[in-house]
Amino acid sequence: MPHKKIIAANWKMNKGLVEAQKFVEEIKSYLEMNPGIDCEIILCPPFISLDTVYKNTKGTDVKLGAQNVFYENNGAYTGEVSCSMLKSCGCKYVIAGHSERRQYFGETSDIVNKKVLKILDEGLKPILCVGETLAEHQDHLTEAVIEEQLKVCLNHVYKEQINKVVIAYEPVWAIGTGKNATPHQAETVHNFIRKKIKKMFDEESSADIKILYGGSVTPLNAKELFTPETINGGLVGGASLDENKFIEIINAANKNLVNP
Repeated sequence: MPHKKIIAANWKMNKGLVEAQKFVEEIKSYLEMNPGIDCEIILCPPFISLDTVYKNTKGTDVKLGAQNVFYENNGAYTGEVSCSMLKSCGCKYVIAGHSERRQYFGETSDIVNKKVLKILDEGLKPILCVGETLAEHQDHLTEAVIEEQLKVCLNHVYKEQINKVVIAYEPVWAIGTGKNATPHQAETVHNFIRKKIKKMFDEESSADIKILYGGSVTPLNAKELFTPETINGGLVGGASLDENKFIEIINAANKNLVNP
């Protein structure tokens, strides 16, 4: 059975409080004109804007997500934020293992695994990012890289927990480059991920898990990318900073539009 699409905005290190509030007002206006939309919207702003976005989306169907979290409950970890802190801001989702965290902050799959386990234990939902670099893509190592990432990042995750995990396939070579995987390429990798989830857990888990595509999703390519049933939506970076572009991407995933 086809999944309800998820459209998640990853603002990265962009938008202060005023910009965040303006963006949210535009999204709320869109939702008022389109009641009962057929996709789930998640906004992942920087930490400082979490409370503002939550308060301004309260009462709507918009879900709040964080871009990162630490795997301890509290302590002398300067600059870090815990799951309990995120929950106090209204977060439901947390991105884990984004390629930029791996590239710039040295996060390994073992670290990501600790974060995934903590996120699940605290009753939040991880958006687990996996994907290959350009060099790995060119060397035809995509499946090997993703298999290893899934194996390590989902270590000690129970079968009863896996349906709380959202996986985002983000080919690193397509993030912020303007390049994107073709729908066929994306669908092929998504099918591979489902096969691995089936092997690691079971067939039901494979069918139920939601897998997003992330990597230069734009209004121009969104509809085509979201057409395959195995692609359950998108983790949107650059295009999510413009409310009009983001709304166009939501439109591409939404089957029940009233006033697009």
